[in-house]
Amino acid sequence: MAEKTSDFLGTGRRKTSIARVRLSNGSGKITVNGRTFENYFSTETLRGVVTQPLNLTQTTSRFDVNVNVTGGGPAGQAGAVRHGIARALIAADSTLRPTLKADGLLTRDPRMRERKKYGQPGARKRFQYSKR
Repeated sequence: MAEKTSDFLGTGRRKTSIARVRLSNGSGKITVNGRTFENYFSTETLRGVVTQPLNLTQTTSRFDVNVNVTGGGPAGQAGAVRHGIARALIAADSTLRPTLKADGLLTRDPRMRERKKYGQPGARKRFQYSKR
């Protein structure tokens, strides 16, 4: 049997996105679905969301991050990756928990899309009413 490497796992969720994160000792390289992090998340805002837990704990150059993310759109996926990285950092070093918890990075964001109801065209919108 192969020797166990020092990999730390974390699962992050946001809206309908699910991210499986694997942290390993390295130089700070981030890979998302086999692509570079800069290539996958096109805007600087999304990149900032993803790197927030690493920057907050000053572990940016300590770990290599490998992520598989599915479902949802870019913003939901970025939030899921952030949640997964925060959880994996706790698995790597439990002393980081107070720092991450204080910024709310360990809380799963419960906001979801509201379902469409019958008798109306959307979740809240109503069909046009005419008295006559």
